[in-house]
Amino acid sequence: MTLSRLAARLRLPLGFVVAALYIVFARPSDATLVVGACVALAGVLVRAWAAGHIMKNDRLATTGPYAHTRNPLYFGSFLIACGFAIAAHWALLIFVFVFWLLIYGPTIARERTKIMAMFPDSYPEFERHVPPFFPRVLPWRGGGEGAAFSPALYMRHGEWRAALGYLGTMTWLVLRLRGVV
Repeated sequence: MTLSRLAARLRLPLGFVVAALYIVFARPSDATLVVGACVALAGVLVRAWAAGHIMKNDRLATTGPYAHTRNPLYFGSFLIACGFAIAAHWALLIFVFVFWLLIYGPTIARERTKIMAMFPDSYPEFERHVPPFFPRVLPWRGGGEGAAFSPALYMRHGEWRAALGYLGTMTWLVLRLRGVV
């Protein structure tokens, strides 16, 4: 089994284990909770923006956040994870970085190969101009006509669940901070 396949298999189960441990052991302070909530909210918004632009397996997404990074959904998830880590304790950022390198690095590489095969004419140009993970500041304008954000796509991709997860986690952290739970 390759590292990429192992990472793909472990991504969700490990995510649930980490989330459970986080809920049990998180000990936020006022300052870490505010900073972490802002970073995680930015991630939720990036994921929402991306979900409203992508038409999976139909066309290569090059507009909206895809003009800044080839993987805005993963980048948004990374921001959410960093925000939750900061909220609990800044040292958890080390865990987030290692987890992302070991689990999501191979996943992104595997998906790159799949997308390259699906869009062999347009992907190489896109790849030359748009970074794989950390966004470029100015959007790449070479991807053709820009498609507007679609609330219907956002809903169809179920991205509202990330917003609910954010609200639930932040509520838990506030209750934990106040000594209620």
